[in-house]
Amino acid sequence: MSFSSHAHGRGLAMAAIGVTVLSFDSLLVRLAATDGWNIIFWRSILMCLSLGVLCLNGRRIATLRGHLAVSLCSAILLGITSSLFVLAVMNTKVANVVVILSAAPLFAAIFTRCFLREPVALRTWLAIISAMAGLLIVFSGSLSGDGLVGDAYALVSAAAVGGNLTLLRRHPNLDRMPLIAMGGGLTALLAWPMATPLALTTQSYGVLALMGLLQMPLATALINGATRYIPSAEVALFYLIEAVLGTLWVWWWLNEQPPHATLLGGSLILLTLFTNAWLGLRGATLRQVSSSDGAERA
Repeated sequence: MSFSSHAHGRGLAMAAIGVTVLSFDSLLVRLAATDGWNIIFWRSILMCLSLGVLCLNGRRIATLRGHLAVSLCSAILLGITSSLFVLAVMNTKVANVVVILSAAPLFAAIFTRCFLREPVALRTWLAIISAMAGLLIVFSGSLSGDGLVGDAYALVSAAAVGGNLTLLRRHPNLDRMPLIAMGGGLTALLAWPMATPLALTTQSYGVLALMGLLQMPLATALINGATRYIPSAEVALFYLIEAVLGTLWVWWWLNEQPPHATLLGGSLILLTLFTNAWLGLRGATLRQVSSSDGAERA
């Protein structure tokens, strides 16, 4: 599938903004200062309610009915991603979680190649390798053998991210908002038996409201919407921004100062993302010009 430069640029912008908003997730989970299941329940139910109100029209409901199996699968993957991310942050170091989540582009590239038969650009594979190297530099002093359960949660969450982006890539016309609302509802039902939602502090309710009503709906809608315009592997590559920014937010707010390697590795990651985005946009522009020239000659 070819993309115009305008569409490609829109997809890049949506992915970048969405993941930047998402990068506050680890900090907010820590600031919520409550059990992981309480966090999962409240942010999921609030996300479901906030986006559900926007989806109360016949056209959007009809979209789900027309693709019920795909919609349910996407909602489940969203629920897995959200739930296991929270549990991972509660059971291991934030550095471990964001490093493991950086495997999402690799999962997306593999799923795209295997299930969609869509070729993954060489530049994307090289960008993934380069960014992985940057992450190893950033967190070389943070990884340890502790928190294996949390590490496993993060790995499955990364696979779910890659799987969902690939699924949405396969169905670009599927309305994203009802999917996110459905995913929030299913996740809240799953977390309810393990949660104690009415036993939280005022601070916890405030942080969870910010997460469920604004941060998560906005980030998820932008990231999922980006798959309409650019390949899922490229969208997933932006999750590497979260690995850098998520660590910086925790440093600034909770005074967890990262080592000097963070600056070096983070610079490599951002340079990689910029280069890959620029090459993708340039390629889309050249394809558009070539297509226009061919049409004129015809």
